[in-house]
Amino acid sequence: MMRLLGIKELRRWRDGLDPTSPYYPNYDESKANPYPNLPDPLKLKSGELVTTASMWWDFRRPELIEDFEREIYGRLPANIPPVKWTVANTTNILIAGKPVEIQTLTGSVTNANRRVNIQALVGIPLAITSPVPLIIQIGFLPRRGIPTPPIWQQLLVSNGWGFAVLDAYSVQRDSGTYLTEGIIGLCNNGQPRPLEQWGALRAWAWGASRLLDYLETEKRIDATHVGIEGHSRFGKAALIAMTFDQRFAIVYASSSGAGGAKLLRRNWGETVENLASTGEYHWMAGNFLKYAGPLTWADLPVDAHELIALCAPQPVFITAGRDDADGWVDARGMFMAAVAATPVYKLLGAEGIETTNMPPLDTPLIKGRIGFCQHSGGHDDRPTWPIFIQFAQQFFTKPKPHTN
Repeated sequence: MMRLLGIKELRRWRDGLDPTSPYYPNYDESKANPYPNLPDPLKLKSGELVTTASMWWDFRRPELIEDFEREIYGRLPANIPPVKWTVANTTNILIAGKPVEIQTLTGSVTNANRRVNIQALVGIPLAITSPVPLIIQIGFLPRRGIPTPPIWQQLLVSNGWGFAVLDAYSVQRDSGTYLTEGIIGLCNNGQPRPLEQWGALRAWAWGASRLLDYLETEKRIDATHVGIEGHSRFGKAALIAMTFDQRFAIVYASSSGAGGAKLLRRNWGETVENLASTGEYHWMAGNFLKYAGPLTWADLPVDAHELIALCAPQPVFITAGRDDADGWVDARGMFMAAVAATPVYKLLGAEGIETTNMPPLDTPLIKGRIGFCQHSGGHDDRPTWPIFIQFAQQFFTKPKPHTN
């Protein structure tokens, strides 16, 4: 891939595990903004300012989508086969004292030579008469033998909502070694991907959209109120899913960091060089590597505030842990991106984030359509699940329970 780009070497990635390393990441705010001028999300490439909603939808949004596809996350290939979903198993269990139907799904994707079986599960509350909102988590299916469903599922069911889990690695394994396998390998018949084609983040996001296709066929689910959630690398994928598929009603991006909600022009924690390194390059389009080689962060045509802006006017909830436990993902850099995305929300008649001042720990901002909270925990999405539900309730209709 570097040969195709004409690159001989990349800049060294940050070593977040060794404080004695000369490549240890920066955590000094005075050194965090070497490129303070961000691309203007409301300025066309021609230089004309975007002043109306129609200019955004017809001209500026397509420009941004093109840049993100070509340079950052990659394009979907034209030859992706359809996904054929089957319910492999159905069982009824109690979650938070309420009956829930659990569907175990397999999504089969085949071409003449290869097959990918996507794994997922769906939980539908049974004590509800109306179609229920539902949140998809991009992550892992539960291990067998774990008796108690995770807290996030308990919280959703207690609120009358359903849940689903997409097994991300059944779509695409999390290693550059496997780019000739999984859904990316299937579409390329086991050959290396082109420079502009999708990486794992876009593939996981695509998988979430295909799961939403299935949910649209399930009459007990309100497919107009399906949200998407992910933590860490899957937080990146969740935000990307919302960007490219606005059928999603809301996104909860937890500790998504670089490649997610964090400004890539920030020198804090994980950086562009990490995303282009041997451990993460497979997340991104091949074209992205050049920004860790001959080009700089300032040469990026887009940044994370525009990724958030592409979700507008849908609600976005961004979270991270405290700096000494989750500093790698740069909570302040994500907050700054949320602030810089707000003008697009306002143009579309919605409130973005409610303040330009970084809030203290454990102080949720949930009045606008961009929510934010830096919690006092570590690299973990559990502390802010209750806050996310409170945020989402503003936009979701409460389901009606059965009455006897």
